[in-house]
Amino acid sequence: MLSFKKSAALLVAAAGIVAAQPALTTIQDILYLANGNRFNGTLTIAWNAFQAGDGSNVATSSMTVPIVNGVLNVQLVPTTTASAGAQYNVTFNSSGVNQFTEVWAVPPSTVPIQLSAVLVSQGTVVGPAPVTTAIQISDVEGLENELAIRPQEGISFQVGRAAIIDSSGMIDGAAGNLSDCVRVDGSSGPCGSGSSGLLPSFSTGETPSGTINGTNATFSLANTPSPATSLQLYLNGLLMSQSVDYTISGNTISFLTASIPQTGDLLRAAYQYANPSNPLGTLTAAQVICSSVGAATGNTSLTQLATCTMPTGLLGTGDRIEVQFQFAHSGTSTGFTGQINWGSTAVLARTATASETAFVGRIEFGVGSGTQTWDTQSWGNTLGFAVNAGSAAQNTGSSLTISFLGDMAATTTDSIILSNFTVIRYPAQTNP
Repeated sequence: MLSFKKSAALLVAAAGIVAAQPALTTIQDILYLANGNRFNGTLTIAWNAFQAGDGSNVATSSMTVPIVNGVLNVQLVPTTTASAGAQYNVTFNSSGVNQFTEVWAVPPSTVPIQLSAVLVSQGTVVGPAPVTTAIQISDVEGLENELAIRPQEGISFQVGRAAIIDSSGMIDGAAGNLSDCVRVDGSSGPCGSGSSGLLPSFSTGETPSGTINGTNATFSLANTPSPATSLQLYLNGLLMSQSVDYTISGNTISFLTASIPQTGDLLRAAYQYANPSNPLGTLTAAQVICSSVGAATGNTSLTQLATCTMPTGLLGTGDRIEVQFQFAHSGTSTGFTGQINWGSTAVLARTATASETAFVGRIEFGVGSGTQTWDTQSWGNTLGFAVNAGSAAQNTGSSLTISFLGDMAATTTDSIILSNFTVIRYPAQTNP
């Protein structure tokens, strides 16, 4: 009796499993060859495991379906309502040769459907859209370190500019005129001799002016050698030595007593000099970096009214920066303060009374190696003329910002206005 009950229970469970079988879609069609004959062969249908739309689990497997006289008749679990990526990969075989493959996406249907209803184009994602979550950089092993060692774009990066590596290891765009050449240190200047000044001219085989009589020791050249060490002076074909046989000041040669040319001697000179009339020569022009109007403020704390940022690679040793500014005061209720910063260094700050209507002046910066010297001049209608000087140590190898700030002495309807400002760069100039 117990055995009968166990058997009955198993039958009920089996019936439940059968009842849970997923619904199938019937695919019926007639397949032809291109010449009009009916296709004969087999279809191999393969699939990966997926979950059907009714929750049934379909295991990874494959099946082979015979095609006789072109007749296709097969039943498959629908995939368009199944888990993401569910699809059938179908291989057509005829005469023992794999002819082609297709991807099928089978929709639910209670009536037979044709082959055209299940075909999908190559690369199409079938089934419900997959659930995705954002992947953090830290989730990928080693990615954070690899990204950290890759060079990044600097503040002056520009498409179409020559690239340089700035002092922070970032990729920046080279600064300068479009006709300039970029040097190995990232700076730029006119192309030519490698200097940033005039392209040099040369004098060769020149006879210095002066009487050769054994007593005259002073001779003159047509131009001033630049640099002075470029002068090569020959006496009867022998190269004379500066400071041993002669000295030079400007374009004047002075022979020492033991080397004074004698009557009948031949004196010739060759040297390099700067020639502004040289049609190939170029002088680097001053550059206006910024010139504009600024904002106004009635705040009682220092407020930025304008900035001028000089990009990485623009400033070099020997450059000079000139800043001109004009502040105005609207109202007569309270005083104000105007201030100008070079990077993080406050180089000029002056406080005016309520009756002052303007605060103007200029600042000049000389860019040295690691330091910048500055001098200031400022005045107003009633604000006395004042000068000052000092030095800063901002990093000119990176971008540097000049800030114009202002505030009011007390809460008021008055305002301080940056009427205008200009920042000019005078590039370092070698001649030649």
